[in-house]
Amino acid sequence: MMAEITLSEIEDDPAAKIALDGLSALNAPFINQHGYKPLSLVVRRKAEDAPVGGAFGWCFGGWYYLHLLFLPEDMRGTGLGSDLLTRLEDEARDRGCIGAWVDTFSFQARPFYEKHGYALFGSIEDQPPGHARHFLFKRFNQG
Repeated sequence: MMAEITLSEIEDDPAAKIALDGLSALNAPFINQHGYKPLSLVVRRKAEDAPVGGAFGWCFGGWYYLHLLFLPEDMRGTGLGSDLLTRLEDEARDRGCIGAWVDTFSFQARPFYEKHGYALFGSIEDQPPGHARHFLFKRFNQG
């Protein structure tokens, strides 16, 4: 055998950086100027320094991926989430992205994203068991 394979449960395993660097080099001719660039909005309560939530993701390959969006309970339903999403989409569009995508669980925010023009492109049933994980996207040139 030419290789040794070991199990790792290290969160930030240094080997993952080697894999990422290798994939980045392999992808470079195809990704060009649409490489990885973080794009996030942090939410703080007025007159407070500590963050309480926000929206976090990145532009990559001409698309924005919204990885996390969280607001405390008392800030939900106020329009703040819609404002965050709109600002992220505008900034992503300004950076040359042609669309955005997100994944959400069935007990989270699928209707919120659909209200903002996102369409379902896939689901994984029983992830987590008894629920589903939904994947949604929105092309910016289609509203």
